[in-house]
Amino acid sequence: MTGYYDYILGLIPVALVGIAGLLRLVGLPELLAVPAGATVAVGLMVHAMFVNGPVVDRPSEAAANSGVGRVDAD
Repeated sequence: MTGYYDYILGLIPVALVGIAGLLRLVGLPELLAVPAGATVAVGLMVHAMFVNGPVVDRPSEAAANSGVGRVDAD
């Protein structure tokens, strides 16, 4: 099953190479096309790390306080 981060990992090179290549075909100089593609790729990475970042699922506070899974030495 592919998830959000799988799509991001696939889109990073597609954005870098695809957008730079498309801008080169349109006539933009390579000196401007590559940084434009890189900007989009970095934007994807920033979104994946900070906006929709990976989080560790923590048990809810109610489950933590209910004593479930608690081991007593007695």
